Amino acid sequence: MKNSKTLLLDYLASVRDPERAASLFAEDGTFELPFLRSLGVEPRYNGRREIAALVHKLLELYPDFAFATEDTRILIETPEKTFAEYVAHGRAAATGRTAHHLFTGYLVAEAGEIKLLRETFNPLTMAQAQLPNGAADVGPPGDELHSF
Repeated sequence: MKNSKTLLLDYLASVRDPERAASLFAEDGTFELPFLRSLGVEPRYNGRREIAALVHKLLELYPDFAFATEDTRILIETPEKTFAEYVAHGRAAATGRTAHHLFTGYLVAEAGEIKLLRETFNPLTMAQAQLPNGAADVGPPGDELHSF
């Protein structure tokens, strides 16, 4: 049975194959990217179908998106939980800009599958890479701002 560290490393290595990446999750597994909300994107994906669709969308945005093995640092590890930092590199399809994203990931394993993967990254980098005028295209803030 795979432990949390092995599952995380397998996920990072399989991100270019959405169905393979999603197959590492439990049937009712969850993938959360809480700070996507600040860009107006749904932050929670449940089940393998939604997770595979999310990874497909990621590869549409960044066709050459990949995590760099040498840029993966496991910071906390138990059989059931792993917390790590890892870097992804990808050229934005919309603008041609290359983004270097630092992610943090918290993975919870259950019965050899991913029960929860919660990732964080800087959404400003995504806006700068994806939008024609970078963060200027996000528009002015309203009276209330939410990062969650």
